[in-house]
Amino acid sequence: MNTDILSLLPNELQSFIQDLNQPAYRTNQLFDWLHKRGATDFSQMQTLPKPLREMLAERAYITPCTLAQKQTASSAEKYLFELEAGIFIEAVRMRYTHGDSICISTQVGCRMGCAFCASSEGGLVRNLTAGEMCAQVYAASQSGQRVSSIVMMGCGEPLDNFDASLRFIELITHEKGINIGSRHITLSTCGLIPEMRRLADMKLQITLAVSLHAPSDDIRRTIMPIATQYPIHEILDACHYYAEKTHRRITFEYALIADVNDHAAHAVALAARLKGMLCHVNLIPINNGKGSFSPTPRENALAFAAELEQRRIPVTIRRSLGGEISAACGQLRAKKL
Repeated sequence: MNTDILSLLPNELQSFIQDLNQPAYRTNQLFDWLHKRGATDFSQMQTLPKPLREMLAERAYITPCTLAQKQTASSAEKYLFELEAGIFIEAVRMRYTHGDSICISTQVGCRMGCAFCASSEGGLVRNLTAGEMCAQVYAASQSGQRVSSIVMMGCGEPLDNFDASLRFIELITHEKGINIGSRHITLSTCGLIPEMRRLADMKLQITLAVSLHAPSDDIRRTIMPIATQYPIHEILDACHYYAEKTHRRITFEYALIADVNDHAAHAVALAARLKGMLCHVNLIPINNGKGSFSPTPRENALAFAAELEQRRIPVTIRRSLGGEISAACGQLRAKKL
């Protein structure tokens, strides 16, 4: 079987080059073409001799990531990529004054089943490789200025694909690649506690974003099936552990859903849960993407944020990006299912 060369770490790429009886310096040249210049075909690698390029084409492949559809808004660009026949993933490029960010997928589909999220429609098809995650970043980088930050918050649960997600981070932060700083990477999870603790022990300087979305287990279980396995107090214990190990602030994602989790009493209960924690709450007005859920009116979101601020919980309301292009997770891919 041919080698998925875009997923190889530098030491693995060096071994691969040595097996081809090539000098060691070819490793850096090849890594540069793959992870800095974003080559999609070995024929593009003109600094490599033609016999080596032909050998590479016979024994390896560069992860295909074909743009099947692109939608553009004033503040965002959404990409639908086809990896193989009938297998689609999404990524969203978001434009901010401080630089562009890309939200990538880590799985094809998702098995977490959150009621308000379109990512889980059709269930989990398969995990993505680290190369397929990198390919989303490199493909998006071809259409504009350099991507300055990465959010692993697209389709899928990154910690359900732990090894590939961590391999991706190692590749994307490598100094000989595009060298995204660890602190410019956010990994989102719905709260897989064993993997959160495992990640904490690695002491990476990435930002951990925990999709909480409710102040109580009763509410959380109605919208997030994972809540039946991991109660909130255990998730918060894991968050405390993560903050202690990494000295990094936790971000809590909270999707505001009208008349489900957006009342003042919910904000008061949430503040009580988070009191004393090194954290930040990111309030997210949901898009109309799945089910009968409705977005919280703007005035309700502002009131919710005010309740948190009054109780000294840092909070922001996420700027709505790309609503007119179905930029929420899974919406564009769902049209292909």
